[in-house]
Amino acid sequence: MPESERRAKGAEMFAKVYAGDVAVPPAGASAFADLMLEQLFAEVWSRPALSVRERRLLLMGAIAAMGEPMTWRIQVRAALKNGELTPEQARETLVQLVQYVGYPRCAGLLGPTEEAIRDAAK
Repeated sequence: MPESERRAKGAEMFAKVYAGDVAVPPAGASAFADLMLEQLFAEVWSRPALSVRERRLLLMGAIAAMGEPMTWRIQVRAALKNGELTPEQARETLVQLVQYVGYPRCAGLLGPTEEAIRDAAK
């Protein structure tokens, strides 16, 4: 697939994954952003073996393990806006993950989860 088509496919998937809340980086803005769109979003997120919801849940597990509240909030908000999770399910992800990634990491994700729920409800 030509690079321009991969970029367009990646930009489309990026907008879908983030429910339009995160701006698609302009072409050539950075090599990092270009590779992210052309590889991660055009080639990985668009693979049919797993749904976007399933991929997001895997990503949320990794984010929780790293204790990244800002990234967690972005993912929860997008999942809610895309109808991939309900508020109850978003909260339940932390109940499940705390057993594996620990209380200190998950405790820091409680506030961002509630913020994302409030934001998505607007």
